[in-house]
Amino acid sequence: MWFFNLRIYNMRAIVLDGFGGFDKLVYKDIPKPEPLPGHVVIQIKAFGVNHAEMHMRRGEWAENAEVIGLECVGLVDACPGGEFPIGAKVAAMMGGMGRTINGSYAEYVVVPTHVVTLIDADLPWAELAALPESYATAWTCLFRNLDIQKGQTLLIRGATSAFGQAAINLAVDAGLNVIATTRRRERFPALEALGVTRCEIEGPELSKRLAESGKVDRILDLVGNSVIVDSLSMLPRYGRACIAGWLGGLDPVKDFNPLAQMNSGVYLTFFASFHFGLPDFPLSDVPLAEIARKVAAGRFPAKPARIFKFEDIREAHRVMEANEAGGKMVVVVD
Repeated sequence: MWFFNLRIYNMRAIVLDGFGGFDKLVYKDIPKPEPLPGHVVIQIKAFGVNHAEMHMRRGEWAENAEVIGLECVGLVDACPGGEFPIGAKVAAMMGGMGRTINGSYAEYVVVPTHVVTLIDADLPWAELAALPESYATAWTCLFRNLDIQKGQTLLIRGATSAFGQAAINLAVDAGLNVIATTRRRERFPALEALGVTRCEIEGPELSKRLAESGKVDRILDLVGNSVIVDSLSMLPRYGRACIAGWLGGLDPVKDFNPLAQMNSGVYLTFFASFHFGLPDFPLSDVPLAEIARKVAAGRFPAKPARIFKFEDIREAHRVMEANEAGGKMVVVVD
């Protein structure tokens, strides 16, 4: 009887055993989360792997929970308030996941209802898991922060990342002319296959090489602080730039003098995906179910670049740290 109860009330999880290398990701049996009012218990079927989790493992993030993991897809196991039916297919992300509350590196998670959304597209779990963080963040940056419009020219810096590829798919589908950057020329064909107008080699002085410099309508900067001043110098009056990543490192912006380096009327904005789950950023604001249906219909090529088993989380982190993925990595929980 004791073993029977253990199977019901305990679950497998990947916990942080201190900070450092891959060996700090340790498998452990911990209590299955209890249902709470205003919350949903999700049986996790798959989850995405994100660079933020690498920084958490290293101890470079401001806060983290014992179980990290910012996003997941799965089935509703319990929902005391009835906001979601038991057995419904859902996605969840942020709202403190992996930071202030245990996250998705486990068989179950309990999260607030406002970080959960239905995602009923006919896709395998691994493909559904490639969508939440990348597409919700890309959609918010493009359609909220940058207010993109059909016919505009959009520059995406750091486009071969999973986030960058999601942004390309959304922007091309919306009728924009997309210029994409990457540090490696051999990745041009993959980006061109997504429908970009042209590819450029990423670098700190791209503004001096880009023919459209001074005429780009919108810039989604995923390289971040190390090149944002260069990005801003390319925008005409009323142009917009959004920082949404740190692929170029976490160091602060250097020598920033807006009056000397930007055209009058240029907008600088930013979005960090950990804002999802705050009152002003409910996940329901993003049409994630519609995006998933477009993926299922073949409108967006959004398959994960690498799929790992639950037992292979250390290898997933190694691939991420070595920048070998070439797109979104996901872990399937059997």
